Amino acid sequence: MIYPTRRAVMVMGVGAPVALLAGVLTPAGWLAGPIWILAVFALIAIDAVRAGSRTGLSLDAPEPVRAAVGRPGVAGFIVRFASKGPAPQTVEAAASADARLGLITSSRQATVEDRSALLTFPFTPERRGTAEFENLWVRWRGPLGLAWKQKIFGLNLPAPVLTDLQSVRDQAVRLFARDALFGAKTQIEMGEGSEFQSLRDYQAGMDRRAIDWKQSARHAALLAKEFRTERNHNVIMALDCGRAACEPVGGVPRIDRAINAALLLSYACLRSGDRAGLFAFDSAPRVTTGALGGLNAFRSLQAVAGRIDYSTHETNYTLALSTLSGQLQRRSLVVVFTDFTDSTAAELMIESLGRLLRRHLVLFVVMRDEELESLTAAEPQEPEDVARAVVAASLLRERDVVVSRLRRMGAHIVETPADRIGSEVINAYLDLKRRDLL
Repeated sequence: MIYPTRRAVMVMGVGAPVALLAGVLTPAGWLAGPIWILAVFALIAIDAVRAGSRTGLSLDAPEPVRAAVGRPGVAGFIVRFASKGPAPQTVEAAASADARLGLITSSRQATVEDRSALLTFPFTPERRGTAEFENLWVRWRGPLGLAWKQKIFGLNLPAPVLTDLQSVRDQAVRLFARDALFGAKTQIEMGEGSEFQSLRDYQAGMDRRAIDWKQSARHAALLAKEFRTERNHNVIMALDCGRAACEPVGGVPRIDRAINAALLLSYACLRSGDRAGLFAFDSAPRVTTGALGGLNAFRSLQAVAGRIDYSTHETNYTLALSTLSGQLQRRSLVVVFTDFTDSTAAELMIESLGRLLRRHLVLFVVMRDEELESLTAAEPQEPEDVARAVVAASLLRERDVVVSRLRRMGAHIVETPADRIGSEVINAYLDLKRRDLL
């Protein structure tokens, strides 16, 4: 019997039987070539038949996908083979989805157990908005490894990327686990605020400044004033959603980090008896709620925060802050979440905040630019590194100058890393309440 050449056998051994034509072209292979080709194609056909039917593969109804910007998630799909007929041991799958979902890997491999396989696709969304899983490709080998079978499922599975409320909920649980926070107990409320509550007999150890001398003279006994924690303050979160605020920091856009911090602060305000509201702006005011009271108002603030979109417009501080000032009918705490990239925008912002400071208390929140700090701290290796460090240092100096001017004008400043913005804003709010500045 005449065999193919050694080269053709080695190639066939790695799964490329078409290379047998190399043996057919030799004089000794004229007779054996057609037989081997037919044998190989027969093996492929047998392998394809034993691999199972494509129509026998089905996809279970997928579970709804819950996605939040910056929070890792997993989408799971279950495929099943028919109860009759062969089933492979492993399957490979690939999925296509909207770019904003941020699929970590689009291909997966799973083991088939009880004629079913679970395919999981991890993702970390980078942007809020409407997204969906589009298609799912599933393929598997035959038992001989000579044939592939593939089936495509049209998913069209909605996966809206929302605000990361889970992080807000987790931080709220840690912050409000203690009963005494925000004057939840009556004995803690009394004497901590500046609003008059009642008169009581003066006792040793009480603050002498609380003695009401007129009432003491009238009743011929020392009487002291008792105060209670003030409630019903207006706290407005002003969110800059302009072009600069949409740039990512730590893998998450600045505006999304600001929204999470604003929602956490809103929950703290509503729980402590104050009123909270949202105001978003870029080149013009986009979203405004006014001051809302009661814990039920938090759902309204959540819904409004979800409508804050990414913008490509430059921020107009003059129009936005003047509009906000006209809407506020009483003294309020205005928490401004923003960032500035050039001196011109900073000058306009300072001028607008100066008019707001005449009547209201302003808490200015800015995230530290870790990218610029890393450029200035990095050891230079090339001349370009020195140029980058010089430019970054000049930008940081301009930033410090603006923050110092705001502080001298009377604004309270919170400058913090992006991953700690929520807790730092809460601490600043509690400090202002403790000092009776609201």
